[in-house]
Amino acid sequence: MTTAAAHTPDTSTDAETPASASARHPWTLQRRLIVTVVAITSLIMVLVAVTTSALLGTVLEDRLTDQLKNVSERTAAMARPLIATGLSAEEILTEQPQPAGTLLAVESPPEAPTAAVTEADGTVTALNDDQITQLAAGLQQEGPLVVSIDDVGTYRVQGITSGPSIIVVGLSRDEVAQTIGRMLTTIGLLTLGGLILLAAASAWTIRAGLAPLRAVADTAERVSRLPLDHGDVSIPERVPDREADPRTEIGRVGAALNTLLDHVGSSLSARQRNEERMRRFVADASHELRTPLASIRGYSELSLRALGTSHRPETIDTAESSLERIQAQSLRMTTLVEDLLLLARLDEGQELVYGAVDLSRLAIEAVGDARPAGPDHVWQIDVGEEPVVLAGDAGRLHQVAANLLANARTHTPAGTTVTVSVATENGDAILRVHDDGPGVDPGVADEIFERFSRADRSRARQTGGTGLGLSIAQAIVETHGGTISVQSTPGDTTFEVRLPLRSTAPVGDERAAQ
Repeated sequence: MTTAAAHTPDTSTDAETPASASARHPWTLQRRLIVTVVAITSLIMVLVAVTTSALLGTVLEDRLTDQLKNVSERTAAMARPLIATGLSAEEILTEQPQPAGTLLAVESPPEAPTAAVTEADGTVTALNDDQITQLAAGLQQEGPLVVSIDDVGTYRVQGITSGPSIIVVGLSRDEVAQTIGRMLTTIGLLTLGGLILLAAASAWTIRAGLAPLRAVADTAERVSRLPLDHGDVSIPERVPDREADPRTEIGRVGAALNTLLDHVGSSLSARQRNEERMRRFVADASHELRTPLASIRGYSELSLRALGTSHRPETIDTAESSLERIQAQSLRMTTLVEDLLLLARLDEGQELVYGAVDLSRLAIEAVGDARPAGPDHVWQIDVGEEPVVLAGDAGRLHQVAANLLANARTHTPAGTTVTVSVATENGDAILRVHDDGPGVDPGVADEIFERFSRADRSRARQTGGTGLGLSIAQAIVETHGGTISVQSTPGDTTFEVRLPLRSTAPVGDERAAQ
């Protein structure tokens, strides 16, 4: 065991070498900028070189094609009488010399095909059978006829039929390739020199320009060491004013970081408030659910005890009454859970089906529904002759009006006058619910739309719901893109719902009614 362990090779050093090297030599922003600038410039210059070469090559190839047409006609006219005498391609080029780089192939049945080229020094060289086979294979391709022949070169060729004979004339592409090669070499050398100069200038400029950024990095590093994960947190660190001058690029970074730190500080304060609000929300929801659950448990135990001890009529009546109370508490708890679910779905932008809604008719119907529930109140409606039509969810908007009227009925004494009005103003549809009751206590006015918020102290309400009615109304209105607000003084309380007066659903809403 000991011997085996002693001879076990240690590979941990080799395995961690790349990661350790990367950790010891990270790429700085300066290096990344220099490499990026040089790489992009190199890419642009290479693209320019390739594009220029391609354009030049196209021009030279077109020129070679035009030249080949002229040479082909002239050479074919010269070769026809010689082919009739039985001369081969080599003999024809020897008897009628052509410019260097000219290829001539002749096939005149029953004679075997022959081919020859004129060298740079003016000599004529005949092609062997393998080379002639390569030439014949190249003539079978589609498009521009460019043929590569071993030990001879690349030629652009054109075939001409003359009676039973076939004449093929070609011109060498060596000059085109040499011209493009020289141009690429020149561009490459100029590119290399320019990149070296660019790298040196970029290094100096970036090094000087990024010096103030170190102050920003130091500030961010100090902020990173602050405990921001809990409690009421403040961020005192800021970039110095001389490094946060918005007239310079680095200064804009410093100013942006200062603005960001201000926003983060505000967000942390808001987070603390939200956490406190969430704790209150959970406590309120638990309290609201605990009461019906306790009632259900108590009445169920009472029913079981009564049924288990006796079957007398009064015992059965007690059990029946208990079951009715269980049902009532279950319905109350169901309503609470449904309201919470509706709020959650509205927060996610769900639960709306858009269509044309006549807000005037909706207000009239809501008042008609409220009169039987509040016969001791005076209900009034104020709508214009012209209907106020907008795009919205009729059911949810009716729920908003019903909640506002129920709120007015519940929180005001008998004899209170409640007036519902509908109007248009600055492109918005406005629904107002006004009452002359005691008004909203200023101490709870800012929290009146909070979930589980109640205004019992100011409205002298003896009984009521769970405190979610106005929260649901606000969520529905905001989901429609509108606002809801309240203005209240003793004897004058007005809830105002302002909705965009549009004829179509918001863009991108896939639940719009067809």
